[in-house]
Amino acid sequence: MRYLPLTPADRADMLAAIGAEGIETLFADIPADRRLDGLADLPRAKTEPEVQRHLGRLAARNVAAGDVPFFIGAGAYRHHVPATVDHLIQRSEFLTSYTPYQPEIAQGTLQVLFEFQTQVARLTGMEVANASMYDGSTGTGEAVLMAHRITRRRKAVLAGGLHPHYRAVVETLSAMAGDAVVALPADPAGKADLLAAIDDTVSCVVVQTPDFFGNLLDLQAVADKAHAAGALLIAVVTEAVSFGALEAPGALGADIVVAEGQSIGNTLNFGGPYVGLFATREKFVRQMPGRLCGETVDADGVRGFVLTLSTREQHIRRDKATSNICTNSGLCALAFSIHMTLLGETGLTRLAALNHAAACDLAGRLAAVPGVSVLNDTFFNEFTIRVPGDAAAVVDALAERGVLGGVPVSRLLPGDQALAGLIVVAATETTTAEDRAAFADALAAVLK
Repeated sequence: MRYLPLTPADRADMLAAIGAEGIETLFADIPADRRLDGLADLPRAKTEPEVQRHLGRLAARNVAAGDVPFFIGAGAYRHHVPATVDHLIQRSEFLTSYTPYQPEIAQGTLQVLFEFQTQVARLTGMEVANASMYDGSTGTGEAVLMAHRITRRRKAVLAGGLHPHYRAVVETLSAMAGDAVVALPADPAGKADLLAAIDDTVSCVVVQTPDFFGNLLDLQAVADKAHAAGALLIAVVTEAVSFGALEAPGALGADIVVAEGQSIGNTLNFGGPYVGLFATREKFVRQMPGRLCGETVDADGVRGFVLTLSTREQHIRRDKATSNICTNSGLCALAFSIHMTLLGETGLTRLAALNHAAACDLAGRLAAVPGVSVLNDTFFNEFTIRVPGDAAAVVDALAERGVLGGVPVSRLLPGDQALAGLIVVAATETTTAEDRAAFADALAAVLK
């Protein structure tokens, strides 16, 4: 029997049951020019050594982040992850564990998640955090749905500095649910009048800080206006190391805080897997998606851990679930928690200071390059520069000189000529003074 044992008759019966005329009907939503017409241009068969050699040649064409001066951010950041983190997460009891469907026999897993929740709540300044989400973008989408349930309104306002990927996730989920989304135009300077978009029809306001362009925003003013209108403030953070330098969103009036935790304990890994942080006020806990681990004592008075709330569809009736997220990023959450434990509060503060110092040094060097301007008044470890001409072409030219010099805004926000000359640049503790000098020199040479 083949791995896929369906017969043509089986397939015909399945298509008939769902009312589809043929297999192609199932792919109708995929544009025709995005579909292969026939088999891919690949050999029908290769030996295992031949495949290994071929894949090795393909892999050699990649440039690793640690091999060249690296200033790419825009939602995913290169930080040093101690070897201890990787060593511990590969212990078999962690590496092979999955969702604790029988939590009473998974005390170690539940304790790790309990500690993780405690750390996230402390970092965000909130009262309760869940046992992680897939990533920051899907967490943001879930936060908007949660706000709709709480306020019984169906309209979200998205600030112009929200990461384009996060905005796209919210718009996709909202379109499927028939909810309204007011996405404000891109705001590179971080000075748009967000407050004017808030009224008593709004469910929530989604604000990222530091935002996609690196700007630090005043959450308190937005929170005050949102609360006066009966709406919630959802604060989004894509760079978790910033928690070590900036006031916690919870202290500034946020009702829900969503963050991407990749920066702590998790390397870039070609884009994933990452780990979403999700925290809120205790009064909203029953509307929080995912799962919540709690601490208790057993019949003998011994400390133990339980799944206190499990509002996802695999644990309760689907119509009662707050989310259909089917798992949590358990191993990535563990890596986050181990790294945070190694850092401690003092270590995180020092790490954040190193990041900010590196970014300030880089901003000064780049601003001294003729034709280059820094847009931001304030920033953490990421900022936006304007260069003459096409930013994407400049980034490509920098790469030819061995410098990965940031992300052209046009890559994520195409079609807007006002953004064509902008590059989002990140400098973390992994960049050296030599790296930053090399970037400035390369940029000056490219623009000459």
